[in-house]
Amino acid sequence: MTQLAAQAGLSHAMISFVERNLRNPTFDTLLRISLVLGIDLPELIADAMEAAGPPPEVPGATRRHR
Repeated sequence: MTQLAAQAGLSHAMISFVERNLRNPTFDTLLRISLVLGIDLPELIADAMEAAGPPPEVPGATRRHR
């Protein structure tokens, strides 16, 4: 984590917050992380979405159909 932070020009705290889903990273932050890890940004985002699982249901929410 320390190496990733240093190479991406981010703080160790920021990497920790993002990893623990305590902060929503900016596009720039995600891009820096993906470049250091050597993976495409869409792949980084897809992996994170898969790990997070399905979004929570919102009680009483309805979808409009066109």
